[in-house]
Amino acid sequence: MPNAISVRGLSKHFDDVRAVDDLDLDIADGEFFSMLGPSGSGKTTVLRLIAGFEKPTSGRIQLGQEDVTDRAPYARDVNTVFQDYAIFPHMSVRQNVEYGLRVKKVPRGERRERAEQALATVRLDGYGERKPHQLSGGQRQRVALARALVNRPKVLLLDEPLGALDLKLRREMQIELKEIQREVGITFVFVTHDQEEALTMSDRIAVFNEGRIEQLASPVELYEKPASTFVAGFVGTSNLIEGEVARAILGEAGRFVIRPEKVQLVGPSEAPSADARVCVAPGVVREVVYLGSTTHSVVELDAGTTVTVAHHNFDRSIDAALERRDQRVVVTWRRDHLVSLGGSDPDPVASPEEETA
Repeated sequence: MPNAISVRGLSKHFDDVRAVDDLDLDIADGEFFSMLGPSGSGKTTVLRLIAGFEKPTSGRIQLGQEDVTDRAPYARDVNTVFQDYAIFPHMSVRQNVEYGLRVKKVPRGERRERAEQALATVRLDGYGERKPHQLSGGQRQRVALARALVNRPKVLLLDEPLGALDLKLRREMQIELKEIQREVGITFVFVTHDQEEALTMSDRIAVFNEGRIEQLASPVELYEKPASTFVAGFVGTSNLIEGEVARAILGEAGRFVIRPEKVQLVGPSEAPSADARVCVAPGVVREVVYLGSTTHSVVELDAGTTVTVAHHNFDRSIDAALERRDQRVVVTWRRDHLVSLGGSDPDPVASPEEETA
C-alpha cells in the first residue's frame, strides 16, 4: 500500500528542547493513524510539522510523492480539525462548511452541492440553516469535520478533536469518526493523550515519549505486547514484576508485565499448585475499588510488590469483594500471559498523572 505521509530524519528544536528527535515515520494511504502520548511527548508538534504550521529544524516531509517540507500550509493537500472547533458563530452551518470553497472561488452551485454532501457524511442532513449556537458540542465538532472534508484533502489531521466533549459523547463520536473515515477513505492522522480513544479508532498507533516513538503497532499488539515499561504503563494499566520479586515468584530475574484482567484472585484454600503453566503468589488485599462494571483489588504480595486484580461484576457481589479487604488471598496467572521486557529497561512506568496530562 502506498504511503500518504513519509517523514525522514524529522527534528524540531525549541532552544534546548528537542520536541521531535530524528523521527522516521510512514503512514499508509487510507489509514486511521493515531499519535498517542502524554503532554510534551512531541505528538502535536509532529502534527503541526505535517500541516506546515511549524518548520522543521531538520528532516523532510513527503505527502504522497511530493516533498512539502518547504511549502506553506495552504499549499499542502491536508486539512486540520482542532479541539476548539474554530467555526464562525455569525455564519450558518452551511456557510461555515462552504467557507473554504468560497475562498477558492468554487462556483456557488458546486459549493452548495459539496457542502450538502459533507453534511450528510457527518450525519447533519437538514442542519444547514442553523447557527452554531443552536447546536450541541458534538454537532459543532461535526460541522468542523464537514468543513475539513468538503475540501477533499488527501490527509485529514485531527488535533485532540474530542477533548472538549463529555465522556458519553466522546465515546459516541469515537465510533462515528471511525465510520466516517471508512466511508470517505482518506487518511486520518489523530493526536490524543487518551488511550481508549486511540485503541477504539486506530488501525495503528505510535506511542510518543520525549520526541521519539516508543512503539508503533496495532491496538491489539500495543496492548497485549508492550515493548517497554513506559508503553505498558501508559496504554492501560499494567502490573510490573521485576528484580528479586520476579525471581521469587517466577523463578527468574528480569522485567515482566501482566495486565490486571489476566490475574485471578482466590482464597488460600482454593489456590492451585504452581507449575510450568501457572504462577501463584500469596498476599493481602489492601484496597478494593468499585468501578461499576469492574472491581479492582489491590493486593500486597508477600514477595514484596503490589499487583492490581481486575474482575467483572457480572456474577460477583460487590459486598463480597469489599469484605476481602485486609484478608489473605492468593493471586494466580498463566505464564503465557506475562510479557517479558528483558533484563533492564530504564523507562519508568507512566503514572496516572502523565496519562491525563
